[in-house]
Amino acid sequence: MTHDAPHLDTTTAHPARRYNYWLGGKDNFAADRASADAIERVFPHIRTAARENRAFLQRAVRILIAAGVRQFLDIGTGLPTADNTHEVAQQLAPDARVVYVDNDPLVMVHARALLTSSPEGRTAYIEADLREPARILGHPQLAGTLDLSKPVALMLVATLHFLSDDQQPYTAVKQLVDRLVPGSYLAATHATTDFLDAQTQAALVAQNNDIIARDREQFTRFFTGLDLVEPGVEVITNWRPDPGVTMPPPEHVSMYGALARIPGITKPGDSR
Repeated sequence: MTHDAPHLDTTTAHPARRYNYWLGGKDNFAADRASADAIERVFPHIRTAARENRAFLQRAVRILIAAGVRQFLDIGTGLPTADNTHEVAQQLAPDARVVYVDNDPLVMVHARALLTSSPEGRTAYIEADLREPARILGHPQLAGTLDLSKPVALMLVATLHFLSDDQQPYTAVKQLVDRLVPGSYLAATHATTDFLDAQTQAALVAQNNDIIARDREQFTRFFTGLDLVEPGVEVITNWRPDPGVTMPPPEHVSMYGALARIPGITKPGDSR
């Protein structure tokens, strides 16, 4: 992609706008809705999965704040809805800092307008792609917002499954993680067909959407060399659910999630 004048392509479905549609938002176009509806016909629980993915993000951010993390790099931001990363973080720690990254110009327009920081903290926005880790890490907006000598939480929520193996997602994640100091974290979720029957799996493949499902072992590979936080790799609804909340069954969400810490002598509280 080029990085000069942003080009908004409304004729091709974009994951962020499709996700917005599933969450009940209005920032989407006909192509996004058509793609979303086609997936929903094959997997009728997709809106539940979208909501539960969002809930995982919010739980993970609360846990990270409690662990002392105050810096977040959120790649694959998506269009703003309620309780974004910085809103959850800054409600608990007003000095938290967040850099949002997305490759959709519409996301960036809305993010700059709506994702306003607390006075004590800071938010910044980079139009880039997960496949461009060097561009993200070298971007002046990142350098002006986050201190990479202190722990950072790398958020890859519902992002990795848009990269096929030939786009080297494992390499991209490793390049990002390698720039983070001990005491940093990786939080991620990923679509899977592990819980779906053979007929639904075949229908999703035939639908030929842009989501690359991976199994539990393939998802776990993203955390190689990191210390998984309990309960480890789990379907997102079983990953530290809020007390008293009845969660949908795994086959209704079909997404794994996990949080892992970069090992070393630095403690999470050092990010203060």
